[in-house]
Amino acid sequence: MKSRVRTAIVLLLAAGLVVLFLHNVDLWRVAVDIVHARPEWLALSLVAMVANLPIRSLRWQFLLEPLGGARFGSAFRATAVGFAASTVLPARAGEVIRPYFLARTDRSEHMTATGAFATIILERLLDVVTVLVLIASYVFVFGRDLQHVNPLAFTALKWSGGTAAAGALAALAFLFLIAGNPERVEHTLTRLEQVLPSTLAGLIARVAGKFARGLGAIRRPGRLLIALLWSFPLWLSICVGIWAVSVAFGFAVPFTGSFLLLALLTIGVAVPTPGAVGGFHEAFRVGATLFFGADDSAAVGAAILLHLFSIGPALLLGLFFAAQEGMNVAAMRRIASQEHPTA
Repeated sequence: MKSRVRTAIVLLLAAGLVVLFLHNVDLWRVAVDIVHARPEWLALSLVAMVANLPIRSLRWQFLLEPLGGARFGSAFRATAVGFAASTVLPARAGEVIRPYFLARTDRSEHMTATGAFATIILERLLDVVTVLVLIASYVFVFGRDLQHVNPLAFTALKWSGGTAAAGALAALAFLFLIAGNPERVEHTLTRLEQVLPSTLAGLIARVAGKFARGLGAIRRPGRLLIALLWSFPLWLSICVGIWAVSVAFGFAVPFTGSFLLLALLTIGVAVPTPGAVGGFHEAFRVGATLFFGADDSAAVGAAILLHLFSIGPALLLGLFFAAQEGMNVAAMRRIASQEHPTA
């Protein structure tokens, strides 16, 4: 029952965002703008968005090395399946399904879904740090003139970026503490036997130990730095895709302006709708019109195509790879709805 209520709320949220996105928009003009967009720049955007998938897989493969490593093919397939699951299911279900799929298909005796899940949390923190570095470079270096265009929005952007930076650093510090000694974490949690049944306490302790071991990259600052460096080509390829779509529709967006749009899109995709529908579109439309003076109908058309380029390739590949392993959307939903799927 709870699952149905949650799904209904998510669908209502997605519908509300789509209504907001299309409010007072001339759909005929949107179609005309899409038809007249420059195809060579659209092609570049699609290529850039496809390129970030193998780069993301290479970074994840690097983060998985302390767990015994994974083949690039396994990491790539699991990444595609995870993105496909997040596209068709709400609440970013792919973040749970991705490590499960890797542990199921890599066949490594050292690879566990819990350990792999820890690396995904680390990935998200690296992503936040990278996006914040890019938006800071735009706010304080490349786009300082933008504060005269919309001072209030510009100030809000700086404050939100600072808050996110503080949260990301605090989370990294916490993960560093628990990653330093996985055995100690596991031993400490076994004391739960005093208040919980011994079987349950033992299970919690083992899961926590596997999770801490999955954070192996944090225990060596050099590895963490390399993983962070991997994050920049990943997010810069996404910036290329954003910028190319903007150029295709004739927006006055410099390449560094894509850093600002990227930050707004990061906020938009945080809304837990399937495939970030609604949140992604509205975030791009607001950014393009508010900061760069784009026409509303053109911004709507650009947002639609950019979203299609962002999710389309990974969705098709992910569903194909999942089908090869006998996993359909219903199976993904069952895995994502389990209370402790990685355990």
